[in-house]
Amino acid sequence: MKKFISRLEPFLYLTPTLTGLLLFSAGAVVISFLMSFTHWEIVSPPEWIGLGNYSSMLHSDLFWKVFGNTFYYTLLSVPLSIALSLALALLVHERVRGIAFFRTAYFLPVVSSTVAVAIVWSWLYHPEIGLINLFLKKALGIEGPKWLSDTDWAMPAMVLMSVWKGLGYNMVIFLAGLQNISEEYYEAARIDGAPAWRRFLNVTLPMLSPTTFFVLIINLIGSFQVFEQTYILTKGGPANATLTLSYYIYQNAFQFFKMGYAASMAYVLFAVILLVTLFQFKLQKKWVFYG
Repeated sequence: MKKFISRLEPFLYLTPTLTGLLLFSAGAVVISFLMSFTHWEIVSPPEWIGLGNYSSMLHSDLFWKVFGNTFYYTLLSVPLSIALSLALALLVHERVRGIAFFRTAYFLPVVSSTVAVAIVWSWLYHPEIGLINLFLKKALGIEGPKWLSDTDWAMPAMVLMSVWKGLGYNMVIFLAGLQNISEEYYEAARIDGAPAWRRFLNVTLPMLSPTTFFVLIINLIGSFQVFEQTYILTKGGPANATLTLSYYIYQNAFQFFKMGYAASMAYVLFAVILLVTLFQFKLQKKWVFYG
């Protein structure tokens, strides 16, 4: 009996956590999945409609525009974020006096509230008094665009803010990867007469490929789930040019009260993220080097 109780004891300690997981995570997942097959406007009982929500989604021009906007945001933000954060990691990897200060400064936007950062950037983007347009006019003599009210510039503006916000996080991950590369590889390359750019291509990038793969995955997942930037900066405008899937799901659920339709879109978003992630794991065999 004592042996049975001793085996059961760890599960007793885990009970509160497992209960919360089942009720608020696993349970919510199952309920939302069932909800996606219903027409439910909160004030009335849910009505089972099968694949009706998914059919309406596939025949909706607005959904496909939102879907395209989300991919556009991803294609802009992910490569730019990876390239800039890698360049920044290479800079702060140098052993110079005061480098700890710069590492901290570059990481500060990460721990700042996304809402606060978005509000500040909305001021920077102001077409008349924003610092960005004032700089363009004073320093370069050109008129800046109406960033957040221009259908061509609103999404790039949102991407620029998002990249700046997450740059420090990616930088820290790349910095950890750089510090794990043995100096012996660089010494061997120097002895062979390889210049700096050759050492970067033949030593740094291959040895850093597992880190790059990790950063790619987390950035892809994050870019498909972008919400706060859209909510604060543009509300999906102008003319739905920045309306992304996460914000569109929020609109349908809590503004239009189409809970079933919102749930179906949430599962489409989940499926897209899953497929893209699996595709990247499939491709890693061709370029990720686990030495």
